[in-house]
Amino acid sequence: MTPTTILAVAIGGALGSVARYAVATAAVRLFGSGFPWGTMIVNAVGCFTMGVLAELAVHVWSPSPEVRALIMVGVLGGFTTFSSFALDVGFLTGRGAPGEAAAYALGTLFLTVGGFFAGLSIVRALVSVPT
Repeated sequence: MTPTTILAVAIGGALGSVARYAVATAAVRLFGSGFPWGTMIVNAVGCFTMGVLAELAVHVWSPSPEVRALIMVGVLGGFTTFSSFALDVGFLTGRGAPGEAAAYALGTLFLTVGGFFAGLSIVRALVSVPT
């Protein structure tokens, strides 16, 4: 981790986060707030873009570590961390470890959604929350 790489991730993360906010806001204006269209759009676009860039980086594109950090970690990580999750699953699968990929995917889903509900439960137990 060099200072330049850290700066690249920070700048990319800011850009990706602003883009995520813009997409989410536009989705609410276009489709309403009854369904999380913005999140779904961001995750789909981010994962598609991560797939394109990951494959290009293997076959035809040789970005510097700073450019890779700016775009793939910073911009796409700020836009959606789901793209990083998809990259990890793809890496494990491509490495010939489909069982590990499945365990990682299911474990991540269980731990993240489970963690969300655990957090809700803890706060509800500690704070008087109207039902």
